Amino acid sequence: MTDALDRLIALDGAVNFRDLGGYAAAGGMRTRWRRLFRADGLGELTGDDLGVLRSLGIRTVIDLRSESELERGRFDVDAHPVAFHHFPFIEELPDAQEFDRRPGLLGSQYQEIVTDAGAQIRATLGVLAAPDALPAVFHCTAGKDRTGVLSAIVLSLLGVDEEMVVADYALSGEAMLRLRAKLIVKYPEGRETIENIDEVFSAEPAQMEALLDHVRRRYGSVQAYVSGLGVGPEVVESLRTSLLEPLSG
Repeated sequence: MTDALDRLIALDGAVNFRDLGGYAAAGGMRTRWRRLFRADGLGELTGDDLGVLRSLGIRTVIDLRSESELERGRFDVDAHPVAFHHFPFIEELPDAQEFDRRPGLLGSQYQEIVTDAGAQIRATLGVLAAPDALPAVFHCTAGKDRTGVLSAIVLSLLGVDEEMVVADYALSGEAMLRLRAKLIVKYPEGRETIENIDEVFSAEPAQMEALLDHVRRRYGSVQAYVSGLGVGPEVVESLRTSLLEPLSG
């Protein structure tokens, strides 16, 4: 499998559904393909999309969005039964005007997630490490910010180096072009706002670099950070066992 062909899963109702497999990790390992996915909102999946998820064998869906976002649409567990978990990483999304009032809000929000959503991060890692949880997908609305923070934590725990963690985050940039176009069609009355809130649709590598630097300076490492949350070594070891394979395999 190659990254170009297989990382992005093409769906009609989602624009940023991606495989976290194929990344080189420490100790001559790599992340397994078709085991763990990251995504944007999953409330508008078509019948064909659900067929794709069935073919992927998805068993677990973890929704990182707020309660109000969940109420506007969620994964259809009746059409495709899964173990569904809701762990909101933030209570409410900032409105578009807040990004104008507070330059750099996006990067600050990433750091706030690390500080304030520790219980949710611990719970998410516990679910992913549980027997029979995989294949799994975790998602937010754009599949970039809350999902990006969790992806960075998981990949780091698996021994993927920082450069590749940042590169995975930046892959959302192309998806944001698709999301922006989708939102303009869906909310034509908000076209001017959607076209002018660039930070909301930004996936600049510097954003993730700053977050990883923050974690390193404040906690020492991602491993130390999750340990401080109460994530035991057995959880990390379970993640590594189920999500890694030899690079030469």
